[in-house]
Amino acid sequence: MKKFIVLLLVMGSVYAVAQQKEWQGKFEQLDQLLPTPNEYRSGSGAPGPKYWQQRADYVINAELNDTRQSITGSETITYHNNSPEVLKYLWLQLDQNINEANSMTSKTSQYSIRDSANAASVAGALRLHDFDGGFKIKSVKESDGKNLSYLINNTMMRIDLPKPLLPGNQISFSIEWSFNINNRLHNMTPNDGRSGMEYFPDDDNYLYIIAQWYPRMCVYDDVVGWQNKQFLGQGEFTLTFGNYSVNLTVPSDHIVAATGMVQNLKEVLTPDQLQRFEKAKSTFDKPVVIVTQAEATAKEKTRATTKKTWQFYAENVRDFGFATSRKFIWDAMAVKVGDHTPLAMSYYPKEGNPLWEKESTLAVKNTLTTYSKYSLNYPYPQATSVHAAALGMEYPMICFNFGRPNKDGQYNDRTRAGMINVIIHEVGHNFFPMIINSDERQWTWLDEGLNTFVQYRTQVENYPTTASELNGSNTFGMEGPSKMILSYMKSSPEYQRPLMVNSESVVRQNFGNEQYAKCATALSILRETIMGPELFDKAFKEYAQRWAFKHPEPADFFRTMEDASAVDLDWFWRGWFYTTDYADQSIDNVKWFKVKKETKDVESKGKNVTAGTLGTSGNASGKGGDDFSNGPQYITVLPTDDRFYGDFRARIDDKAMISQLDNKNLYEVTLSNKGGLLMPVVIEWTYKDGSKEIERIPAEIWRTNEKKVTKVFMKEKEVTSVIIDPINEIADVNNDNNAFPKATPSSKFDELKKK
Repeated sequence: MKKFIVLLLVMGSVYAVAQQKEWQGKFEQLDQLLPTPNEYRSGSGAPGPKYWQQRADYVINAELNDTRQSITGSETITYHNNSPEVLKYLWLQLDQNINEANSMTSKTSQYSIRDSANAASVAGALRLHDFDGGFKIKSVKESDGKNLSYLINNTMMRIDLPKPLLPGNQISFSIEWSFNINNRLHNMTPNDGRSGMEYFPDDDNYLYIIAQWYPRMCVYDDVVGWQNKQFLGQGEFTLTFGNYSVNLTVPSDHIVAATGMVQNLKEVLTPDQLQRFEKAKSTFDKPVVIVTQAEATAKEKTRATTKKTWQFYAENVRDFGFATSRKFIWDAMAVKVGDHTPLAMSYYPKEGNPLWEKESTLAVKNTLTTYSKYSLNYPYPQATSVHAAALGMEYPMICFNFGRPNKDGQYNDRTRAGMINVIIHEVGHNFFPMIINSDERQWTWLDEGLNTFVQYRTQVENYPTTASELNGSNTFGMEGPSKMILSYMKSSPEYQRPLMVNSESVVRQNFGNEQYAKCATALSILRETIMGPELFDKAFKEYAQRWAFKHPEPADFFRTMEDASAVDLDWFWRGWFYTTDYADQSIDNVKWFKVKKETKDVESKGKNVTAGTLGTSGNASGKGGDDFSNGPQYITVLPTDDRFYGDFRARIDDKAMISQLDNKNLYEVTLSNKGGLLMPVVIEWTYKDGSKEIERIPAEIWRTNEKKVTKVFMKEKEVTSVIIDPINEIADVNNDNNAFPKATPSSKFDELKKK
C-alpha cells in the first residue's frame, strides 16, 4: 500500500510539473522580479521617506579654438555627499575618450566587408581618418592646489580622496583638460559621440555642437552605488543634478546657444539684437528674429580676430551642452506654461532656411505645452533647438536636430515632417530624462520609450494632418499606432531583446524599434485600450511629478502606474517589458445558438444538453460549413432542478429568465493566444442590417488559461462576421486568423474592416 501511495505521489508530482510547465504564470505578480521596497524607494513607487541623491555644482571656463578646432578648459566641481555612505574615491565620466584610436568602442565595433561599399562608410568603419581624439587631462587638484591621485579607465576616471568624504560633507576640486573636436562627417556612425563640428566649404566656416565636453561626475545612488558603466556609444548618460556657471570664450563674431541663460547679453549682442531679444520675451504668437539671416551671412565673409566670453548660468540641471558658429541665425518667442513664460528658441545657419524659420521654434513651443500637460509644467527658462546635419541629440534646455532643405531652399513634405518630428522628440527629452532623470546607460526605454510616447501625443494633437508623415519619416522607428510596430514584432526573435536589458546588449538595427517604438506602442495600447486616457494620464502624470529632479528606476514607474490607477498591470509589464512575446490572437471557432421557446422533452430535465457545432464541425442538420449560412443550432434551457440550490430556500423565476432569451442570438466564440503576449480582446461584430459594434474584453479573460478561452455573447441582432483587433489596437501580427467567417487572403480582412 505504501508503494502504491508513493507511486501516486510521484505521478502527481510529475503531473504538477507538467502542468506548471504548460501554464506560464503570466498573471503572476512581479514581486519576485522587482527590488524589495525600502526606506529609499517605497512599494507605491514613490520616493521613500529617506530618499537621497548626490549633487555636483560646476564652475567651468573654456575656450574654443576656431583655427585648430579644439577646446581647452578648466573646471571646479563641488561634490555634495548626501548619501549615508562614506566615500573614499569619486568616479567621473570622460566621454570624449570614445574618440581615442584604441577605445573600447573601436576595438569591439563590428564591420563586414562588402563589394562596392562607398569610401565614406569604409573610412568611418575602419577609422582611416587621422584624428587625435579623447581628453588630455593636464591636472587634477584639491581646492588648496595639491595634486589629487587619479586613474583613467577608458571612459571613466577615478579620483582617490586624501581623506574619506563623510555623509553630509562636500569637497571641491579642479581639473584642467583639452580635446580636439571631431569632424562629424568622418565618423557618421551611431557611436560617434553625439557631438562635434560640421564644415561648410562654400563659405569656409564651421558649426560646432559640443557635448560630453568636460569631465562629469558619475551618479552614486541607492540602487547600484557608482554608476560607472563604460560609455560605448549606444547607452547614453546618467548624471547628477547641480548648478552650472559656465564662461565660454569664442571668436567675437560667433553666436552661442547653450544650456541655461546668457548673463551678459549687453556684452555679446548689438543694441538692435538686444532689443529684439527683449521683444521676444513678451511675444507669444510668432517667433522674433534676434540675429537675422543678413547679419549671419555678412559675418560668414569675414573672420574676427578678437574674442568674446559668453557667460551662462543654469540651475538644477544634470548636464551642459552648447553650440557656436558665426553662421547662426537666432529667433525666439515666449510660451505660456502654467505661471511661467519660458522662451522657445532656435539657432540655425542659412542652409536651414526657409524651413527652420518657419517651423522650428513653433515646434519647440508645441512640445513644451503638450509635454507639460502630460507630465509637469516646464520649469526651465528656455528650450532651444539647434540645426545640425544628420543628428538628433538632447541636453538640458538645448538639443541638436536635423532637417535641411535642398541648396535652392526647396523641401518636400517628408523633410518637413522629419524635422518637426525630431525637434519634438529631442525637445521632449527635457522632460525625460533631463528632469525625470532615469539611468540611460542601463535602461534606454525608460527615457526614450516614454519620451517617444509623449512625442506621438504631441504630433497627434498639434500636427493632426501630418501625423502619418511624421511617423513615416521617424528615424527612431514607428512609435504611434500599433500597426506601425508589426514588422518588428514579426521579425526573427534571434535579434530581438526584452526591453529590460542593458542598452549595449540591444542589436543595433533593432535599437529604435525596440527601445523607442515598442515601449511607446505598449504605452499607447495601455492608454487607449487597457486603462483609458483619463486613468492613464493621471497615473503617468503622477509618475512624472513624483520623480521630477530625481533618479527613478523601472520598478518606480511600474509601481506608480498601478498605485495611481488601481489597475493590476504586472501581466502587462511582464509581457511587454520582460519577454519578446508578441500578440497573435486567433478566432478558432464561432457557434451560433438560439433557445427553443418551449420543450416537450420532459425526460431530459436536469440533464446536460449538448449543442450541435456550427462552423468547423457543422450544425445540427449535419451540414458542414465555415460561415453562418446554415443558420443557428437550437438548444433547450430547462427549469432549474431543486437540487441545484443546495441550502438556499429562495428560487429564481425560471420562466422570467428563459423569457429573456426569446429571439436572442447566442454566439460561443473560442479564441487562442498563439503569440504568447496576453492582451485584451477587441471584437468587432457586424450585423445583418449592416451596423457594427466594437466590444472590449479585459486581458484578464486569459487569467485561468493563457492559451485558449471560450466566451458566450448574447446579441439582439444576427451576426454576419466577427473580427478581433479590427483597427490594429493591440499590434496583432497575423490578420489571417482574426476573422470569422475566415477572411482569405489578408486583403479580405482589410475589406471587412473597411479601413
